[in-house]
Amino acid sequence: MDQLRIGIIGCGIGSFHAAAWAKEPRAVIVALAGQEPEQCARICAEHGIPDLYRDYRELISRPDIDAVSIATPNYLHLPMATAAFAADKHVLLEKPIGLNAAEGEAIVRAANAAGKMLGIFLSKRHAADMDALRAHVQTGALGEIYYAKAFWMRRSGIPSHSSWFAQKALAGGGPLIDLGVHVLDMALFLMGNPEVTTASAATFAKLGPNGKGNMRGAQPQSRQNQSYEVEDLATAFLRTETGAVIQLEASWACYSPANDEYGITLMGDRGGAEIRVNDYVKTNTLRFMGDAVDMTPHLQPQEEHLQIVTRFVDAVLSGEPMSPSGEEGLARTRVIDAIYASAALGREVRLDEAVVATPPNFNHE
Repeated sequence: MDQLRIGIIGCGIGSFHAAAWAKEPRAVIVALAGQEPEQCARICAEHGIPDLYRDYRELISRPDIDAVSIATPNYLHLPMATAAFAADKHVLLEKPIGLNAAEGEAIVRAANAAGKMLGIFLSKRHAADMDALRAHVQTGALGEIYYAKAFWMRRSGIPSHSSWFAQKALAGGGPLIDLGVHVLDMALFLMGNPEVTTASAATFAKLGPNGKGNMRGAQPQSRQNQSYEVEDLATAFLRTETGAVIQLEASWACYSPANDEYGITLMGDRGGAEIRVNDYVKTNTLRFMGDAVDMTPHLQPQEEHLQIVTRFVDAVLSGEPMSPSGEEGLARTRVIDAIYASAALGREVRLDEAVVATPPNFNHE
């Protein structure tokens, strides 16, 4: 196979997928499907995509397409991914894997039954600072990592009160499942993917229900139109099988000093390290801490979405496992389910518990 023939579904986040696929020489985008005519037409024109469909099923039914890149709202991941596997396609799926772990399990089963590759677009996984930090960790420079803090905090960043992001049934949750999944993945990946055993969490909806915290340019919500159904801040304390713990924070809206900041802190018995990205600045984001001296390496930024696309193509062509894999995406969603369950039940939960929790009853005062 000289080139993978790619179909992209979704014209929102799909624009990032298309930009990455267009730079991968071993792939060619042959079709795009989406519900936004102007956005879709612009993406096709920008990247020379010959065929545009309104119905994704027409794209999936094409026998000449080898893989689909799915960049749609969370509630569409399950039906679209399983349809693609049934049509004998490989799938690169935008995070999270699904609305919950049950959906993720169904997607992984469908991939395995079809014998096709499933990758998850956890784009922060292979940023330049992450690759450098992982290499540093693998040398043993940090020793035993026993504590990690992972955070993504926005001061005013609710995507839109009127969009699918704010509806529990369509999104699965708020900033935890939208932003927190990225930094949770970063921390667990750097720590060697230990199994999370328990979660103790709280979620809050203090600003969103009152029409506050909109991302710049987002449609505001009136107080009379109470359509905001998810949290605007989540915090969790996670224990792992190794004894190491993770403190996780994710917010779309809160009165924090930073406008939009994400990162991780790792503490080991030989050294520490931190990634801190403020307003998406890509330089001087990594810092190593030692006994006598701290160091901030100079790194060349790299295109995060392209890194995921490249690894997906490597995996499809070689038959080797993909990372971030479907199983890793499922593991992250199991943790998120446990966090929401803990917040709803008001207690620590074990991940091996069969907990079916209702959405948290947020205090909207």
